[in-house]
This record gives sequence, C-alpha cells and structure tokens, in this order.
Amino acid sequence: MPNLPTNAPRRLPTKPVGGKSSTAKPKPESRAKQAVSAPPSQAASNLVKKVSTLDQLREVIAEFDAGEISDHARQSVFSRGNPDADVMVIGEAPGRDEDIQGKPFVGRSGQLLDRIFASIGLNEDSLYITNVINWRPPGNRNPTPEEIATSLPFIHKHMELVAPSVIVLVGGVSFSALTGMTGIMKNRGQWTSLKVGETDIPTLPIYHPAFLLRQPALKKDAWLDMLSLRSKIESL
Repeated sequence: MPNLPTNAPRRLPTKPVGGKSSTAKPKPESRAKQAVSAPPSQAASNLVKKVSTLDQLREVIAEFDAGEISDHARQSVFSRGNPDADVMVIGEAPGRDEDIQGKPFVGRSGQLLDRIFASIGLNEDSLYITNVINWRPPGNRNPTPEEIATSLPFIHKHMELVAPSVIVLVGGVSFSALTGMTGIMKNRGQWTSLKVGETDIPTLPIYHPAFLLRQPALKKDAWLDMLSLRSKIESL
C-alpha cells in the first residue's frame, strides 16, 4: 500500500470521543423525566382519595416517600388505642422511642400523657392516639412547613375515618397545623372546633407533656384541662 502524503487532511471523528458531548440536547423524553413532579402534599392528597379504612391508610403511610423525614426514620408511626373511642388525641411527631416501637407517645412524655388522661379515668380503651406527622424528624427537630403540608392529607383522612366525638390537640405544632392558629400558651384549654367531613368536632388544645416535663409548675393547668375535657365528654 502506498504511503499517504504527510500533509493529507485528517478526518475528524463524527462523534465526540468519550461519549455524549456535554452540550448535547436531551431527547424529548429526557426532558419529560426532568419535569417537576407533583409535590409530596399533592401526592398524599391523591393517595388518600382511594383510602376507605384505617388499615388502608396505615399501609399507604408506611409505603409513602415523604423525603428526608421518612428516609431517616426507622418506620412510620401510626396510632395506638381504640379507634372506636370518643376521644381522638393528636400529637406532633414521633420521638426516638416512638420511632423504635412504631407507636405514638410511648416514651417518657407519653407516659406522662397517659397519667394525665388517667387522672379522669381515660386510657387506651377510651382514647385513640396519633400524630400529625407519622415519621420521626431527624434529630427530633421540629417538622418543616413542607413536611406538615405533606402530612395534612393523611391526618385529615385519619380524623375522617375515626370520626371522634372530641379531639384533643397536644402541643403547639399540632394546634397550629390543624387550626391555622398560633400560640399554644394563650390558647391552651380554650375549646375550638375542627371541621371533619361535614361535622364540626369540639377540639381542646393542651400542653405537650414534653413541655410539662420542663415546666412542672404548669401541670396544674393540665389538670384544669382534664376537668374541662371530662365535662365535655359527660355532656355528649
């Protein structure tokens, strides 16, 4: 074979060496995949439309991807107590003990909450206990507004399925998330109502037991709240 001239023009490769060029435009289907997906709160709203039982709701929550908060939790925390009880107790979010056991209010603050309700004769047979947030926030931090928004469709469906006669909101996060109001200190013990389906449910905000463990002098307020709760139950 004759030698090519040394000044013969080099043929450039038709494709860039090493794969796709960084300036290559994505295919239409790639752009579709990159489109912003529905926010978790919308995904939760879509899911609960198909839920008609507590078991279904428990399963949906257990399988739901809520982002960082569910990624860092051992498991979802659903409820404990009697779903046929007149009183539904809604706290804020699970802590370390709840994350381990998979039940709400089982740690030190939960034990205090049980004693508070026991002071007027209420226990797991006469209470149904859950949280606004079903996963332990990383490091026990407060849930973010986005995480609360994601959880609202679940807790609203939860209340609808239980259909309690009375709701007790435990702590400032649950009070704010479900009523839209702020200031647990000034609103504690003041009856309000929550719209559950087509029914207005009498609702009592109380201090979180974790707060009472830090401020034991305020346990007297908790006792007054329980007296108010007992009076409401007796009037049903």
